[in-house]
Amino acid sequence: QVQLVESGGGLVQAGGSLRLSCAASGRTFSSYVMGWFRQAPGKEREFVAAISTSGGSTNYADSVKGRFTISRDNAKNKVSLQMNSLKPEDTAVYYCAGDQGYSGNTPIRWGSWGQGTQVTVSS
Repeated sequence: QVQLVESGGGLVQAGGSLRLSCAASGRTFSSYVMGWFRQAPGKEREFVAAISTSGGSTNYADSVKGRFTISRDNAKNKVSLQMNSLKPEDTAVYYCAGDQGYSGNTPIRWGSWGQGTQVTVSS
């Protein structure tokens, strides 16, 4: 399995932007669908965005569509999440995930996970 490490979280005011990055180890990164999930206190982990192995196809949760952009660089083994127009309800721990066969929004079906990075949006 691929090893994943997130970075880029922090504290930002509502309306601001953050860019999360996820560095992956291993030579098979390009064969993994990559995704971002988030989990707020007391809530279940929820799907945010996913990107296909080539980067040619993306999918977003309705709550972030038009504000967040997922991208990947297979040469650098990296996937990013650009978050604009942040809202207090975006506050959560954000997790990078990868899988070689699944690309849907059910967390338990994703095989590889990072440790998470905290994003806090103040009002």
